[in-house]
Amino acid sequence: MNTSPAPMEGTPLIKPSTTDHPLYDAVVEACRSVHDPEIPVNIYDLGLVYTIEIDDNGVVDIVMSLTAPGCPVAGEMPGWIEDAVMAVPGVQTVSVNLVWEPQWGMDMMSDEARLELGFM
Repeated sequence: MNTSPAPMEGTPLIKPSTTDHPLYDAVVEACRSVHDPEIPVNIYDLGLVYTIEIDDNGVVDIVMSLTAPGCPVAGEMPGWIEDAVMAVPGVQTVSVNLVWEPQWGMDMMSDEARLELGFM
């Protein structure tokens, strides 16, 4: 008899962001200032930023991925995001967590990114 708990139905693969926080839009814009050097689109519109969590003290936790594990800037891009978001007034600290699940796919791109890359 299997006694392991059943997976929770409806649990999102990507944790929702803190979209109602007053700093959220500024943090998103800071993320949009960072570009993947191999693709002429910012990392936010590429869909590489999965979750932006912001607490009441201005602590920002970002979960992101890359287009591929072998991305040549894998070691640098989280620092670029951290630097960009730290420049937002009201942000106290930033941590960027690089994840590979769920795997990034082209369906995660915004319509703007698809248009810019000629996929629309």
